[in-house]
Amino acid sequence: MSDARAPQPATDAVALSHVLDRLARADSAPWLHQEVARRMAERLPVILRPPETWLDWWGHTGAGAAAVQAVWPQSRRSVAEPTSALVERSRSALRAPWWAWGQRRQDAAQSVALSTEVPAGQAQMLWSNLTLHASPDPATTLALWHRALAVDGFVMFSTFGPDTLRELRSVYAGLGWPSPAPPYADMHDLGDLLVHGGFADPVMDQEMLQLTWSSPETLLAELRGLGGHLGLERFAGLRTPRWRARLLRALGERADGQGRIRMSFELVYGHAYKPVPRPARGELATVSLDALRATLPKRSA
Repeated sequence: MSDARAPQPATDAVALSHVLDRLARADSAPWLHQEVARRMAERLPVILRPPETWLDWWGHTGAGAAAVQAVWPQSRRSVAEPTSALVERSRSALRAPWWAWGQRRQDAAQSVALSTEVPAGQAQMLWSNLTLHASPDPATTLALWHRALAVDGFVMFSTFGPDTLRELRSVYAGLGWPSPAPPYADMHDLGDLLVHGGFADPVMDQEMLQLTWSSPETLLAELRGLGGHLGLERFAGLRTPRWRARLLRALGERADGQGRIRMSFELVYGHAYKPVPRPARGELATVSLDALRATLPKRSA
């Protein structure tokens, strides 16, 4: 098998840290994450055997808890968060009210795990909603997912595709500025990366969302609420009022006849299994006597 070329999102780790802190202080998960979680959950009924346990990767930001639990209320959920502040947000969201005594309160208090403490080989499903594009190293993230899953467990994820915010990229290019977002990986590259990372039978899909805003100001405010610019080309300092005025003017010029400003979001969906590990080439494979006997034809009496 030829080596898969890992997508390079060029995510700024310092910017990501600031974004995660801001998301931990937000009143709720971003609205787009909530909508995509609902769309992902619509795909769950095709899974014939619901998982007993599932791991919610970056659960607070991913906003998938209610959507998944509505489909599989009996499946036991745990949460992996990237920061202690987000762990606390997930923990507080899971606390049952004071009148909910007994096992319900105990389950709620114990259902969150730090990402560095995720046990290996336990989750039967790993769910990640709109987080992979923020990873500084997608291959490492997929390796963490693979490690967390039990054999025959599966991952379901969504992420932004390369056509996300193409209109905003065009505005920045027209003004002679660097891109306003990191380059997002193509779904075919992600599929190859899944296979290279040890996953089997990847299924990739994508859809385009066209969203509109009534003004440049509301557009920029909501984009900041979704996370903001994580690319290495981002300007490290503060922008001037003159720079902002140019951006608002350029965005306003893109308004349609109804005064709406349109932006595209490409959503990439992925699904893959963790197969039984194969012996490495040259590694001795052992077969028990009982297993060998089971392969022999049965003698008729």
